[in-house]
Amino acid sequence: MGRFDQAAEAGHSGTGGVGPSAELLLEQGMELEQQGRPEEALRCYDAAVSLMPELARAHFNRGTILLDRGDAQQALEAFILAVRYKPESAGAHFNLGAAYSRLDQHEAAVPSYREALALKPEFAEAEMALGTALEELGQDEAAVASYRRALEIKPGYVESHEKLVKLLGRLGRSNELAAVYRRLLELDPDNVEILYNLGLLLRHLGRMQDAARNFRRAVELRPDFIDALCNLGDVSIGLRLFDDAVESYRKVLQLEPDNAGVHHNLAAALKDIGRLDEALESYHRALAIKPDFPIAQSNVLLIHHLLPRFSVEQQLEEARRFGAMVARMAPASAAPGNLVDPARCLRIGFVSADLHSHPVGHFIESVLAALSTGASGRLELFAYSNSLNADEVTARIKRHFQSWQSVVGLPDEVMARRIRDDAIDILIDLSGHTGKNRLPVFAWKPAPVQISWLGYFATTGVAAIDYLIADPWTLPAGLESHFTEKILRLPETRLCFTPPAHDVEVAPLPALRNGYVTFACFNTLSKMNDAVVALWARVLHAVPGSRLQLVAPPDQHVHWQRVVTERFAAHGINPGRLQVLNAGPRAAYLATYQQVDIALDPFPYTGGTTTAEALWMGVPVLTLAGKSFLARQGVGLLANAGLPEWVAEDADDYVRRAVSHAGDLQRLASLRAGMREQVLASPLFDAPRFARHFEEALRSVWRKWCEAQAPN
Repeated sequence: MGRFDQAAEAGHSGTGGVGPSAELLLEQGMELEQQGRPEEALRCYDAAVSLMPELARAHFNRGTILLDRGDAQQALEAFILAVRYKPESAGAHFNLGAAYSRLDQHEAAVPSYREALALKPEFAEAEMALGTALEELGQDEAAVASYRRALEIKPGYVESHEKLVKLLGRLGRSNELAAVYRRLLELDPDNVEILYNLGLLLRHLGRMQDAARNFRRAVELRPDFIDALCNLGDVSIGLRLFDDAVESYRKVLQLEPDNAGVHHNLAAALKDIGRLDEALESYHRALAIKPDFPIAQSNVLLIHHLLPRFSVEQQLEEARRFGAMVARMAPASAAPGNLVDPARCLRIGFVSADLHSHPVGHFIESVLAALSTGASGRLELFAYSNSLNADEVTARIKRHFQSWQSVVGLPDEVMARRIRDDAIDILIDLSGHTGKNRLPVFAWKPAPVQISWLGYFATTGVAAIDYLIADPWTLPAGLESHFTEKILRLPETRLCFTPPAHDVEVAPLPALRNGYVTFACFNTLSKMNDAVVALWARVLHAVPGSRLQLVAPPDQHVHWQRVVTERFAAHGINPGRLQVLNAGPRAAYLATYQQVDIALDPFPYTGGTTTAEALWMGVPVLTLAGKSFLARQGVGLLANAGLPEWVAEDADDYVRRAVSHAGDLQRLASLRAGMREQVLASPLFDAPRFARHFEEALRSVWRKWCEAQAPN
């Protein structure tokens, strides 16, 4: 009837003792618990232990109810009594440990869990609880062992799997974590969340094929799983499966049409397969949704350079738009407190994501070596690397820096503060609007003088960047209005190439044995716009029997072979005269020039690294002189290499010169035989000479800054 106090009193006055009445109350309490009436059951147990204090099960049941309702301290007292009166109960020791854990007394909990396991070795819950207590105490390895032991006892123990997954993730033990996920998939092969999480982990481990497989399966099971679709798109780009990436991103945009990041990523995939107009449209849609989106605006600028219909004035307008964007994102800060002294040793910072086997790495390596030795005591060099890529070029470059810091993932404000704390005098951007640039950091003005150089070929649009390094050939007088920066011209060349470390010989002119001239262009094929195709087709028609070699990444070879064939067929060029080669490792790639007689430079996005490498391999490059900084890059390289006759003034001149050079094989063979020595002795490869000019330029702008700080 629930009249427990009267029941206890009746028990005390009953015949012969209290035992039967206490047991009856215990049973009644258990029945009430089963009926979902814990508070009434608790009163029953209270009455039972008042009649029979040594009734361990009543104490145990009291503690369980108290623990469930959050009274951990009272529960602890109940379990202590349960253990005292029935020390052989594994469950009592386990619950005592649970009460200690609830009170954050983990050191006290551990012995209770261990005692429970000593009494009942196959007690998976106690093993997992022990692991949790050990993890709280910072004993991570012991916790991992306990979680694993719990899973050996009970393979499908989801909670222990979750605990182990979180701990291994925190410890960074990714391979072990992947094994746990795989075990979970064995137990539940269609668990979408596990498939997705394993995909994320495999992506982190760089196992892109496996990651894609998991994301793809997750999407098959849940077609509207946006995160899995996004990651499938990202991984597909990493695998260079751009059509697959486009498909994934388009599915996301059907579900979330206003996702600016996905519009951006879709544009990146479209850009890499040469669908530039579609890519530009997607970048603009991303910016319409998210106006302050610097990466998207940088990519708009890059596509403008690939499409000849955009004027320099339009490009400048887009660059200014970027500059205004990053200026809004960077609040005004106090001027750096650098020591005003025009003659002191200067601290020069370089910001780049490309200090490895990359065009920037190939151009800057010998310059840094020359600066670190020739300007020692006058310049100190600091690197701020925005990439995790590292190779043998990185290892060589690192030696030339006083300090090398990774800034990957560092917020702009934090990175700017770090540069300021390093007291950098002149900060040099090596990326411009190319991938992984940190131009927004420059808007914070962390250094007194800021310069853009090397990795880009137009204005950045960032008002806080003071100078852009050029030369008289690439940027003749009169073009300064195309830039927001002041122009700092070096006397000969803005570029100095590092001779490749590979031992690849210059071969005899292949046309002499082939009986036909082989033209080639090893630039990325996204530079091959319609005007370029039309002009190269004219060259092939004008030089009978000639062939054209191009290069594509192996995983895009079939795509580009089809595109190239179709585009040249429209101009009457037989597919047999075209060859799209697979791009291989650098040594093999350089050796490909042994099959080439003349290289053709694209436009307006002319070659840089490819031109320098062709010249080093004895292959002259025919370039078209444009009217912009970028379009004149070939002019600067060939002028400094002593090959002005390979610069064409217009399209007709380009064809005439191609015909003239291809028609005199003996002169071409003689030029080829001595070209490597010629260019190695030129300003284009003379790093000590370039370094002297570079240092003088840095010192001149530093003096100007110092003069500007002096009081009137």
